[in-house]
Amino acid sequence: MIKPLLIYFLLCISFVSFSQENNTPSTDVKDVNNKKTLHIDAEVHNDGNVQLVDHIDASTIDSLWLNTLGRSSLNSDFLFVNPDEKITDTIFDELSTALLKERLAHLNSTTPFNVEYNPSLERLIKHYLKTRKKTMGNLMGKAAYYFPMFEEQLDKYNIPLEIKYLAIVESALRPRARSRVGASGLWQFMYYTGKQYKLEVNSYVDERHDPMRATEAACKFLSNLYDTFGDWDLALAAYNSGPGNVSKAIRRSGGNRNYWNIRHNLPRETAGYLPAFYATLYLMEYAKEHGIQPKRVMANRFETDTVIVKQQITFEQINKVLQTDNELLELLNPQYKLNIIPYVKGKNYTLRLPVKLIGKFASNEEQIYAFAKVDDAKREKPLPKFFNSPEKIRYRVRNGDYLGKIAQRYGVGVSSIKRWNGLRSNKLKIGQRLTIYPKGSRSTVAKGKSTSVKKSKSTASPKGKYTTYTVKKGDSLWIISRKFPKVSVEEIKKWNNIWSVKNLKPGTKLKIYKT
Repeated sequence: MIKPLLIYFLLCISFVSFSQENNTPSTDVKDVNNKKTLHIDAEVHNDGNVQLVDHIDASTIDSLWLNTLGRSSLNSDFLFVNPDEKITDTIFDELSTALLKERLAHLNSTTPFNVEYNPSLERLIKHYLKTRKKTMGNLMGKAAYYFPMFEEQLDKYNIPLEIKYLAIVESALRPRARSRVGASGLWQFMYYTGKQYKLEVNSYVDERHDPMRATEAACKFLSNLYDTFGDWDLALAAYNSGPGNVSKAIRRSGGNRNYWNIRHNLPRETAGYLPAFYATLYLMEYAKEHGIQPKRVMANRFETDTVIVKQQITFEQINKVLQTDNELLELLNPQYKLNIIPYVKGKNYTLRLPVKLIGKFASNEEQIYAFAKVDDAKREKPLPKFFNSPEKIRYRVRNGDYLGKIAQRYGVGVSSIKRWNGLRSNKLKIGQRLTIYPKGSRSTVAKGKSTSVKKSKSTASPKGKYTTYTVKKGDSLWIISRKFPKVSVEEIKKWNNIWSVKNLKPGTKLKIYKT
């Protein structure tokens, strides 16, 4: 570890000595472990001290942003990260530095963002032009659907319209995009931030995926951030890393408030976030000049409309009636997580369809709901036999109880008791409660009292005189029944509640009624 550091230090000192005449020497140092090329500036002060200042160039910016998106499985459009050294060495003759400076200056004059030229941004833009023309063409096709709605909401909240490009950086215009940390939707809201801005999330609906609702929430969030910092660059940085990190970066930078002056004190991802936004802004604004054309326009939002559903209905049921498909319905209604539109009293859940299908749905609404009911009726329902069983009882295990004894008492099987109570073994604990469905009898459970079982006529002991017989060694029920004419084994068992011959022990007292 010491040897590489020594080599690094000697390299910097030798380079400073070589370039003292210019007083602003520079070199490129490659970090082999991280595979990033950092541009190092060495400032030589009058007292002879050397201060090294590192500038995150295009390679670092691109790897930070793209690697983050690539690992989060947001969109296959972003799953192509070139080696960093290729980004640094990108040569793109189509765009000269002078022309880029002119265009960035024009963008800077038309937007409140600080779209200022610097070599890092130039390398990033040229890299995007070399590797992302096709991707940008695909995104422009999606933008034709989303951007008019974005612009309407941005204008409503007096937010720069260029922020519509932020959704490309955040989600690649995929309304169901989800990051590895749980941020979701076009604007990548975390769960609690979405809740804060009244985006409903439940088992059926996730309004972070709703383009209209999520865009409005993003506008409110961005407006609050701008009110805090008074600068749109800082507002975007706070949108990415949180206002606390931006405030700390300002303090650590001596009170500087220009994004470019505090970037070195921001989290690594945020250091690449704004340059990625600026590069995307440039490519989208100058797409025509670079021959970038929309590949496929998905749809125009103004060609769609909504209808409030009056009954729970699935995408599959809608497809069967309207001859649509899931791809279309998921595109227009991404907020329904299970492709089911729920019906909840007091809430208005809507179905968005192409205008040409809205009329068809409205004209056949009753038939559609009737079909949905018939379709639902075909699904398996709970069988009546599982609800018509004898009334269940709650039995409290006593000392000396075991499953066989309890099962015999209520005329059920041991396996049934285990199934009803989710038991995996035959072990019981004193005081344990068991649910039992007695065979051929109904039970009553008195509140605060132990369970008692009503005996049926066939099992109740007869009234009248009886003889008490004491069981002797060697007795069996059959031998005892032979001692009392006209008495059967079954009658002795019923009169004395005997379920097993194991209960017949010497000294046991039996009641023998006169018949």
